[in-house]
Formats: sequence, C-alpha cells, structure tokens
Amino acid sequence: MFDYSALSAVAAVIREGSFEGAARVLRITSSAVSQRVRSFEDRLGALLIVRGYPCKPTALGQLLSAHVEQVRLLEADIHKTSGLPLSTNEGKIALRLAVNIDSLATWLPKVMTQYALERGICIDLQVEDVAMTADLFRSGDVMAAVTTRTDLLQGCKAVYLGSMHYAACARPDFVARYFPNGLTPEAIDAAPCICLEAQDSLQKQWLELMERPELSPMTHYVPSSRGVLDFTLNGLGWGLQPVTLAAPHLASGDLVEIDPCRRLQVPLYWILPRLKSAILDELTAHLKKQCAEHPAFSASA
Repeated sequence: MFDYSALSAVAAVIREGSFEGAARVLRITSSAVSQRVRSFEDRLGALLIVRGYPCKPTALGQLLSAHVEQVRLLEADIHKTSGLPLSTNEGKIALRLAVNIDSLATWLPKVMTQYALERGICIDLQVEDVAMTADLFRSGDVMAAVTTRTDLLQGCKAVYLGSMHYAACARPDFVARYFPNGLTPEAIDAAPCICLEAQDSLQKQWLELMERPELSPMTHYVPSSRGVLDFTLNGLGWGLQPVTLAAPHLASGDLVEIDPCRRLQVPLYWILPRLKSAILDELTAHLKKQCAEHPAFSASA
C-alpha cells in the first residue's frame, strides 16, 4: 500500500516546481515536505525528484505523481456523491490539461473559468503541439486534452467539440503589394506567411484548400496566437487567424481576407482516458454545451 501522504508531497513538489511551493499548497513546512519525500524515496530505493530550480520528476516520480492525481480525482467523485466535504490539507483538486494554443487565445478561458469557479477546482494548463500532447498522455502528465487530432492517442475517448473557423488575412497594403493580380501561384509562393511554429499545419491545410499543396512560401514563426495577429497587423506577412480574433480588425478595415470564399475549418476534440470520473464527465458535458454556443465555432463570427 502506498503512503499517500508522501505521494501527495511528491506530486505537489512536481506540480509547483519547488519544495517551498509544495509546502504552501499542503500547508506544512518545507522541511516536512522534504522529510516526506526523502523517506518515501528511501523506502522505494529510487529517486523521484531531481532537485533544482525548478524541481523535475524522474520517470518513476512522474508515474507516481500521475497516479496520485488520478486517485484524488476518484476521491473527489466519492465526496461529491456522498455530499461529504473534501479535506483541504492536501490542496484542491487540480485538473492538468493539455490545450492547443488557439483555443487558449479564444474560447477556452471563459469556458474553463466558469467550470473551475462553479466546482472549486484548480486548472493546470499546458500548451503543446499534437505530438507532445500524445507524450503527455502516455506519461500520465495530463488528464485530458483539447486537440485537433485523435490518431496519436490510442486507448482514449474522443469527443467532438466543433470546428474552429480560420480566415487567411493580411493588411490591405500587403495584399496590394503581393497580390495585385489575385491569388496566382507565383504570388502565393512569393508572399511571406506567418505561422505559430514549424509543426503548425494550418498553412498547409489552407494551401490544400486552394488546391496548391506544392507551394512553399517564405514563413515567419511566431509562437503565440496574439503574436501572429499582431505581426500580421504590422504587415510582416499574411496569416491564418481564428475568425473571432480577426473579426474586429476585419470590420475596421485594418485586415482583409485574401480569399473571403475560402475559410478553413479545423475540428477540435476533447480527449480523455476511459476512466470513470464524475468530474471529467461533468466537464465533458460542460465543454460540449459551451462550444456549441460559442462564436469561435461559428462561420459568421
């Protein structure tokens, strides 16, 4: 049988990145946290945390941390069903979720804030690309994810949330400079583009929508949805913008769509393990309802 008091200390250090942070969450002293962790490591005969700034888990430490977070989630279900209050000496329930960057910049803050406040839970979000999200699931580092693909995550349940709409946008003077004769292959190939990162597939998908998958324009990489928008507004290149972010700039004339007839639709999925959890089931239902009503998933946004 595991010592869950010690396991909670290990998980808190990993989550907070330090023994001091874990002590604040657990409401005990740093020395008490250190003693719990060291004693547990001695009993196991294995190192669980690599001490540093921040502290990092070993492979075994990460596995045990994920285990205790799942146990706490199941305990929360029991307390919820029974009506008994949760103990506060181990900290609040924390949902560790992986999310794609455009969701974080558009619809997710409002939707997740509403749920977290109503349920009194903490959220711990990690922004990752699809490949890294799969690794986070395999390691148990996250409990669920909002992502654009399902094929990398075997053994999990996928719930369709809706399709986000993207518009290829640029400044009017940029369009006049690079596309004076329309969207010819030569013009598309010459006009610089702005993407989130090298793994960002939106540009490729849009070129396929244009039936020009062979083209490869010069690309700038800006690792932020707002950053891509800001650089587009400053004329660095054209970029695919979530329609909800671009809408006020399109309305003001600061941006124009380089092809208003071709908006890209990208499906979003809520991925979660096949773990029976009332909290995750509630959150799933909440996300489905809120996404169905959110303008980020509307072509007319």
